[in-house]
Amino acid sequence: MPLPNLVRLVYRNIAVNTDPGSLIILIGLPGMYLIFFGLGFQSITSGDASGTSYLAFLTPGILAFQVVMAGTVGGSMLWADRRWGMLAQLLSGPFTRLEYLLGIMFTSMLWGLGGTAVMLGVAFAILGTVPTAPVALAVIFGTIVLGSVFFGALMLFIAALVKSNTAYNSVQILLIFVVNFASTVFYPLSSGLPIVLRALFQINPLTYVADAVRGGYSSTFSVGDGYQVLVLVAETVVILALAVRAYLRSDLSYE
Repeated sequence: MPLPNLVRLVYRNIAVNTDPGSLIILIGLPGMYLIFFGLGFQSITSGDASGTSYLAFLTPGILAFQVVMAGTVGGSMLWADRRWGMLAQLLSGPFTRLEYLLGIMFTSMLWGLGGTAVMLGVAFAILGTVPTAPVALAVIFGTIVLGSVFFGALMLFIAALVKSNTAYNSVQILLIFVVNFASTVFYPLSSGLPIVLRALFQINPLTYVADAVRGGYSSTFSVGDGYQVLVLVAETVVILALAVRAYLRSDLSYE
């Protein structure tokens, strides 16, 4: 019995992105952040007033960072498929534009979930413990799914508009740098930051992902975290609508 088209597309997308080079970037980079930043800064900090170590603070932040790495998969797939004419070939067969779009979004979600599971394994190896309560895991993985959709749509939007490989890679690298370090992945939002940086933290979707995941990870998820998730939902709806519009209007190939 032949597999549904959507499943075939997701399988194809995962197969394309599981070469050693891609795995090093998508999973190895966050893992190195956790190991080097976590253990490095742990050696010069003594924990906060509650005794929470920096490594325990950083771990859920790195889990949240997986949504950014997952998002790059979708954008890169669309750009490469258009550049090399693969999108036109796929759509000339049994696949539709909607199926291709859903294939990319589901691939981003699966990468986000898979990367998070791997990082939880790394965290267990370092810390000796990870959350196991069903509610905590539901908050963590639910937020990861939502964040993966946001960043998958954002990268898809960029890929639909940019026609230069150099420009696409430059925008993607800059975006990863900004959203990563202008968020609460590595440090909490401080009132001592310049107002411009504080504003950047507060509009950055990765901040909402990191705070919600951290709440689930430490079993301290609160009404405030729930509010942040609602803001993330609103941002996701907006960027997804923009991405779909740009994707449907884009050319099938650059040739």
